[in-house]
Amino acid sequence: MSSQIFTIKIGINRCYLIKDEGTILIDAGNPNRIHAFQKSFERLPIHPNEIGLILLTHGDHDHVGSAKELKELTGAKIAIHDHDKLNFEHSLYNFPPGVTTWGRLLHFILNPILKNVFTGIPTEKADIVLDENDYSLIDFGIPGKIIYTPGHTQGSVSVLLETGEAFVGCLAHNNLPFRFRPGLPIFAEDIEKVKESWKPIIQQGAKTIYPAHGNSFSVDIIKKALTE
Repeated sequence: MSSQIFTIKIGINRCYLIKDEGTILIDAGNPNRIHAFQKSFERLPIHPNEIGLILLTHGDHDHVGSAKELKELTGAKIAIHDHDKLNFEHSLYNFPPGVTTWGRLLHFILNPILKNVFTGIPTEKADIVLDENDYSLIDFGIPGKIIYTPGHTQGSVSVLLETGEAFVGCLAHNNLPFRFRPGLPIFAEDIEKVKESWKPIIQQGAKTIYPAHGNSFSVDIIKKALTE
Protein backbone atom coordinates (compact mmCIF):
# COMPACT_ATOMS: atom_id res chain seq x y z
CA MET A 1 0.00 0.00 0.00
CA SER A 2 1.31 3.47 -0.89
CA SER A 3 1.98 6.06 1.75
CA GLN A 4 -0.75 8.64 2.37
CA ILE A 5 0.22 12.18 1.38
CA PHE A 6 -1.51 15.24 2.81
CA THR A 7 -0.80 18.76 1.60
CA ILE A 8 -0.85 21.60 4.12
CA LYS A 9 -1.14 25.01 2.44
CA ILE A 10 0.47 27.77 4.47
CA GLY A 11 0.21 30.92 2.35
CA ILE A 12 2.14 30.31 -0.87
CA ASN A 13 3.97 27.40 0.77
CA ARG A 14 3.14 23.72 0.55
CA CYS A 15 4.14 21.54 3.50
CA TYR A 16 3.52 17.81 3.36
CA LEU A 17 2.51 15.14 5.83
CA ILE A 18 3.49 11.64 4.79
CA LYS A 19 1.80 8.81 6.71
CA ASP A 20 2.70 5.14 6.48
CA GLU A 21 3.73 3.02 9.47
CA GLY A 22 4.93 6.36 10.87
CA THR A 23 4.33 10.01 9.99
CA ILE A 24 6.70 12.80 9.00
CA LEU A 25 6.19 16.48 8.17
CA ILE A 26 8.14 18.15 5.38
CA ASP A 27 8.89 21.84 6.02
CA ALA A 28 7.56 24.25 8.64
CA GLY A 29 6.30 27.29 6.75
CA ASN A 30 6.70 30.93 7.68
CA PRO A 31 7.07 32.19 11.27
CA ASN A 32 3.98 32.55 13.47
CA ARG A 33 1.88 30.06 11.49
CA ILE A 34 1.43 27.44 14.19
CA HIS A 35 -2.32 28.13 14.42
CA ALA A 36 -2.67 27.51 10.69
CA PHE A 37 -0.89 24.19 11.14
CA GLN A 38 -3.14 23.28 14.07
CA LYS A 39 -6.26 23.98 12.02
CA SER A 40 -4.89 21.82 9.21
CA PHE A 41 -4.11 18.98 11.60
CA GLU A 42 -7.69 19.10 12.92
CA ARG A 43 -9.01 18.42 9.41
CA LEU A 44 -6.71 15.44 8.85
CA PRO A 45 -6.83 11.86 10.21
CA ILE A 46 -3.52 12.45 11.98
CA HIS A 47 -2.89 13.58 15.54
CA PRO A 48 0.10 15.92 15.95
CA ASN A 49 1.84 13.56 18.35
CA GLU A 50 1.95 10.92 15.60
CA ILE A 51 4.51 13.05 13.75
CA GLY A 52 7.97 11.66 14.46
CA LEU A 53 10.10 13.88 12.23
CA ILE A 54 10.01 17.42 10.88
CA LEU A 55 12.30 17.58 7.85
CA LEU A 56 13.39 21.05 6.77
CA THR A 57 14.26 20.94 3.07
CA HIS A 58 16.49 24.00 3.55
CA GLY A 59 17.10 26.88 5.94
CA ASP A 60 15.15 29.76 4.37
CA HIS A 61 12.68 31.62 6.60
CA ASP A 62 9.56 30.37 4.81
CA HIS A 63 10.56 26.75 5.36
CA VAL A 64 11.80 26.79 8.96
CA GLY A 65 9.78 29.64 10.50
CA SER A 66 7.35 27.62 12.65
CA ALA A 67 9.64 24.67 13.33
CA LYS A 68 10.19 25.47 17.01
CA GLU A 69 6.46 25.68 17.74
CA LEU A 70 5.78 22.55 15.68
CA LYS A 71 8.37 20.64 17.66
CA GLU A 72 6.76 21.80 20.91
CA LEU A 73 3.34 20.74 19.61
CA THR A 74 4.32 17.35 18.22
CA GLY A 75 7.41 16.26 20.11
CA ALA A 76 8.97 15.39 16.74
CA LYS A 77 12.67 15.52 15.95
CA ILE A 78 13.92 18.20 13.55
CA ALA A 79 16.28 17.32 10.69
CA ILE A 80 18.20 19.76 8.50
CA HIS A 81 21.38 19.58 6.45
CA ASP A 82 24.62 20.70 8.07
CA HIS A 83 25.15 23.46 5.48
CA ASP A 84 21.84 25.14 6.38
CA LYS A 85 21.86 24.33 10.09
CA LEU A 86 23.46 27.64 11.05
CA ASN A 87 20.69 29.65 9.36
CA PHE A 88 18.06 27.66 11.24
CA GLU A 89 19.69 27.55 14.66
CA HIS A 90 20.73 31.22 14.65
CA SER A 91 17.81 32.73 12.74
CA LEU A 92 20.00 33.99 9.88
CA TYR A 93 18.12 35.54 6.98
CA ASN A 94 18.75 34.00 3.57
CA PHE A 95 17.09 34.65 0.22
CA PRO A 96 18.85 33.00 -2.76
CA PRO A 97 19.40 35.31 -5.75
CA GLY A 98 17.30 35.29 -8.89
CA VAL A 99 18.51 33.13 -11.77
CA THR A 100 15.95 34.25 -14.37
CA THR A 101 15.00 37.76 -15.48
CA TRP A 102 11.79 37.60 -13.46
CA GLY A 103 13.63 36.04 -10.52
CA ARG A 104 16.19 38.85 -10.43
CA LEU A 105 13.47 41.51 -10.59
CA LEU A 106 11.37 39.83 -7.90
CA HIS A 107 14.42 39.43 -5.67
CA PHE A 108 15.21 43.14 -6.08
CA ILE A 109 11.66 44.05 -5.04
CA LEU A 110 11.15 41.55 -2.21
CA ASN A 111 14.55 41.25 -0.57
CA PRO A 112 14.55 44.56 1.35
CA ILE A 113 10.98 43.93 2.52
CA LEU A 114 11.48 40.32 3.62
CA LYS A 115 14.79 41.13 5.27
CA ASN A 116 12.98 43.46 7.66
CA VAL A 117 9.95 41.22 8.16
CA PHE A 118 11.69 37.92 8.80
CA THR A 119 14.08 38.71 11.59
CA GLY A 120 14.19 37.03 14.98
CA ILE A 121 12.59 33.74 13.91
CA PRO A 122 12.22 31.48 17.00
CA THR A 123 15.30 29.27 17.02
CA GLU A 124 15.71 25.63 17.93
CA LYS A 125 18.51 23.08 17.85
CA ALA A 126 18.43 20.45 15.12
CA ASP A 127 18.08 16.89 16.40
CA ILE A 128 19.38 15.28 13.21
CA VAL A 129 22.10 16.95 11.15
CA LEU A 130 22.22 15.58 7.62
CA ASP A 131 25.31 15.28 5.42
CA GLU A 132 25.97 14.35 1.78
CA ASN A 133 24.90 10.73 2.29
CA ASP A 134 21.38 9.42 1.79
CA TYR A 135 19.38 9.12 5.02
CA SER A 136 16.86 6.29 5.30
CA LEU A 137 13.43 7.11 6.72
CA ILE A 138 12.64 3.50 7.62
CA ASP A 139 13.21 4.18 11.33
CA PHE A 140 10.41 6.77 11.09
CA GLY A 141 8.08 4.29 9.39
CA ILE A 142 8.37 5.82 5.92
CA PRO A 143 9.54 3.74 2.92
CA GLY A 144 11.88 6.29 1.44
CA LYS A 145 14.98 8.37 2.02
CA ILE A 146 16.39 11.87 2.22
CA ILE A 147 18.71 12.83 -0.64
CA TYR A 148 21.19 15.70 -0.62
CA THR A 149 20.15 18.04 -3.45
CA PRO A 150 22.11 21.31 -3.24
CA GLY A 151 21.66 24.27 -5.55
CA HIS A 152 18.77 26.36 -4.28
CA THR A 153 20.81 26.56 -1.09
CA GLN A 154 23.99 24.71 -0.24
CA GLY A 155 22.12 22.56 2.26
CA SER A 156 18.96 21.73 0.31
CA VAL A 157 17.60 18.18 0.60
CA SER A 158 14.72 16.21 -0.90
CA VAL A 159 12.66 13.18 0.08
CA LEU A 160 12.15 10.33 -2.39
CA LEU A 161 9.64 7.61 -1.58
CA GLU A 162 10.04 4.08 -2.93
CA THR A 163 6.81 4.58 -4.89
CA GLY A 164 8.25 7.53 -6.83
CA GLU A 165 6.93 10.60 -5.05
CA ALA A 166 9.65 13.24 -4.65
CA PHE A 167 9.35 16.18 -2.24
CA VAL A 168 11.90 18.67 -3.46
CA GLY A 169 11.48 21.92 -1.54
CA CYS A 170 12.64 24.74 -3.84
CA LEU A 171 14.39 22.54 -6.37
CA ALA A 172 11.34 23.42 -8.48
CA HIS A 173 8.65 26.12 -8.47
CA ASN A 174 5.05 25.89 -9.65
CA ASN A 175 2.92 28.82 -8.56
CA LEU A 176 2.70 32.59 -8.61
CA PRO A 177 4.56 34.80 -7.99
CA PHE A 178 7.31 32.39 -9.04
CA ARG A 179 6.14 30.73 -12.26
CA PHE A 180 3.01 30.35 -14.40
CA ARG A 181 3.80 26.67 -14.92
CA PRO A 182 6.08 24.09 -13.26
CA GLY A 183 9.80 24.18 -13.85
CA LEU A 184 13.21 24.83 -12.36
CA PRO A 185 13.41 27.44 -9.56
CA ILE A 186 13.71 31.13 -10.31
CA PHE A 187 15.85 31.60 -7.18
CA ALA A 188 19.02 29.59 -6.52
CA GLU A 189 22.49 29.99 -5.10
CA ASP A 190 23.80 27.81 -7.95
CA ILE A 191 21.44 26.87 -10.78
CA GLU A 192 23.95 24.44 -12.28
CA LYS A 193 24.01 22.53 -8.99
CA VAL A 194 20.21 22.49 -9.09
CA LYS A 195 20.35 20.77 -12.46
CA GLU A 196 22.94 18.27 -11.20
CA SER A 197 20.82 17.55 -8.12
CA TRP A 198 17.90 16.50 -10.30
CA LYS A 199 19.92 13.64 -11.78
CA PRO A 200 19.86 11.28 -8.75
CA ILE A 201 16.18 12.04 -8.14
CA ILE A 202 15.32 11.08 -11.71
CA GLN A 203 17.72 8.13 -11.89
CA GLN A 204 16.29 6.66 -8.69
CA GLY A 205 12.76 6.53 -10.01
CA ALA A 206 10.97 9.81 -9.26
CA LYS A 207 7.56 9.96 -10.94
CA THR A 208 5.63 12.78 -9.29
CA ILE A 209 7.21 15.98 -8.01
CA TYR A 210 5.88 17.81 -4.95
CA PRO A 211 7.40 21.31 -4.78
CA ALA A 212 7.29 23.61 -1.76
CA HIS A 213 5.56 26.24 -3.89
CA GLY A 214 2.73 24.95 -6.06
CA ASN A 215 0.92 21.77 -6.97
CA SER A 216 2.49 18.43 -7.82
CA PHE A 217 3.44 17.62 -11.40
CA SER A 218 5.05 14.91 -13.54
CA VAL A 219 8.81 14.45 -13.47
CA ASP A 220 8.68 14.52 -17.28
CA ILE A 221 8.41 18.31 -17.09
CA ILE A 222 11.77 18.51 -15.32
CA LYS A 223 13.33 16.03 -17.70
CA LYS A 224 12.34 18.31 -20.57
CA ALA A 225 13.58 21.44 -18.76
CA LEU A 226 16.99 19.88 -18.24
CA THR A 227 17.42 19.39 -21.97
CA GLU A 228 16.52 22.95 -22.95
